[in-house]
Amino acid sequence: MEKHYYWIISFMLLLATALSFLDRQVLSVSIIRIKEDLHITDTEYGFINSGFLISYAVMFTLGGILIDKYGSRLGMAVSVGFWSLATALHALALNVFHFSLFRFLLGAGEGGCFPGAVKAVMEWVPKQKRAIANGIAIGGSAIGAVIAVPLCAFTLSHTSWRMLFLISGALGLIWVLFWIWTTRKKREEMERTHPDKQMKCSYLVGLLKNRDALLFVLIRFLLDPIFYFYMFWIPKYLNEAKGLSLEYIGNIFWIPFLALGIANVWGGWLSDRLRQRIGDTGRARKTAMGIAAALTLPVLLMGALNSPLWAIAVMSLAFFAHGIWITNYITSIGDVFGTTTSSTVVGLSGTAGAISSFVINPLMGVVIAHYTYTPLWVYAGIMYPVAFLLFILFLRGTTIVKGAQGAEQ
Repeated sequence: MEKHYYWIISFMLLLATALSFLDRQVLSVSIIRIKEDLHITDTEYGFINSGFLISYAVMFTLGGILIDKYGSRLGMAVSVGFWSLATALHALALNVFHFSLFRFLLGAGEGGCFPGAVKAVMEWVPKQKRAIANGIAIGGSAIGAVIAVPLCAFTLSHTSWRMLFLISGALGLIWVLFWIWTTRKKREEMERTHPDKQMKCSYLVGLLKNRDALLFVLIRFLLDPIFYFYMFWIPKYLNEAKGLSLEYIGNIFWIPFLALGIANVWGGWLSDRLRQRIGDTGRARKTAMGIAAALTLPVLLMGALNSPLWAIAVMSLAFFAHGIWITNYITSIGDVFGTTTSSTVVGLSGTAGAISSFVINPLMGVVIAHYTYTPLWVYAGIMYPVAFLLFILFLRGTTIVKGAQGAEQ
């Protein structure tokens, strides 16, 4: 393998996760035009989005299992190719059923993206660089969040919404071609050095009985609704509680996502540096996650902040903390479960987070209506420290499911 080849892999993964977020956002940007053409109601639009959430939750685990079985090269190619075709199919939609079906297919394809990215890092990146590589890969989603709305709005101003879906889908298919070409030599090397690793059929049952795996799933179940709360409710909060115009919110809400992307990479770099200095992988990951947990505490003050600028600053800090946290959380899964089952554990935890968010987010509206936003700020401010305590108290970090551990680089 060429020296520093893993940076090429990391950059390709960054592009893949950026595309995944971009393709999700195309509909939310173009829905105004689509409503004018096809007369879709708000209720029908909500039904359309449910199709994505359902398949995404299921495929997070199933995609992780399949990628653990067939490897990240094939898994990422199929995942990105499948969701890119689903994106392009939106251009043919004529009614609510068509959009619902294509959103369902989009979620099915995108479910394998993050498990596949983690698998690729575990397979192709040296141990001492895995945290920063995961940060780069995951950071693509933040980049996608920053550029998606202005890029789609600009494109939509020069073409039709159907063409926008075709262009977005084509970008993903181009990525697949580059991915297959870029990874061809590495595939041959892996086939020589790690021939035909087959997992036992019982390994999934073993994971579901494994305390460490269940701990990772529980933490994701507890924390994912917080990040969905940030994404879905903060614009409304800034408008209603802080008096900001929707236009102004649109001009500044990219700042927290930029902080998230920076933290993804910086959190990985910090963790790898700590690992080199103290010589203990577990302590390095936990130290970085402890810093992240501490940085979420100012969210407790959100309701008392009168200045909109301070509110955005605290939100940016919360996103920054989440970036450090999620990079080291996912890297820790790889540290504990090795190359063969890490993708499945990421998938299981992602499914748990999606289910939790799907159930809890509607309840947030009830809480806000009856008790204002204060209980949600309290939950968001204390749960990362609580999750950190669970992590340091109960993670053994040495249990890899018997019969499922792959060769380490």
